[in-house]
Amino acid sequence: MALETTFIQEKLSQKFGNNVLNFKMKRDIFSLEATSSTIHEVIQTLKEDESLNFHFLTDLTGIHFPDNDENHQFAVVYQLHNWIENVRIRVKTFLPDPAAVETVTDLFLCANWMEREAWDFFGIDFKGHPQLKRILNMDEMVSHPMRKEFPMEDSGRTDKDDRFFGRTPVNN
Repeated sequence: MALETTFIQEKLSQKFGNNVLNFKMKRDIFSLEATSSTIHEVIQTLKEDESLNFHFLTDLTGIHFPDNDENHQFAVVYQLHNWIENVRIRVKTFLPDPAAVETVTDLFLCANWMEREAWDFFGIDFKGHPQLKRILNMDEMVSHPMRKEFPMEDSGRTDKDDRFFGRTPVNN
């Protein structure tokens, strides 16, 4: 029997109640939100429950939403894959600034580099991470360049316009 989205929703809702919400199909991937306090346990359930079998972490990334309210400034998005049924799922959790969430490196070893990248570019702290340090930027950097408060290009350049990339230029 194929793994149905209604089954996943019922299973998670029974276990986590109001801590999982906004279930929907979005671009052919079943998506949901989980509270930051339960995200680790939700991911663990998706992986370890034999009726769910989401054993592969495809991707983990951060997103910055500076226009959202103070409790939803950042999001961490987890993409998981059940290879047996060929089903994908996206789980998102929102965080305030400063952003911090529990690491999932104890569940997926591949999360190590993904979490380091999210910290490097967005400043999201993954509590319990074994070696949270810069992975692509220089160690001397004090900023996190994918945050929207940083301009995309040198302000002296005239061939780039931040408005085209969803950023409002800073008026000096």
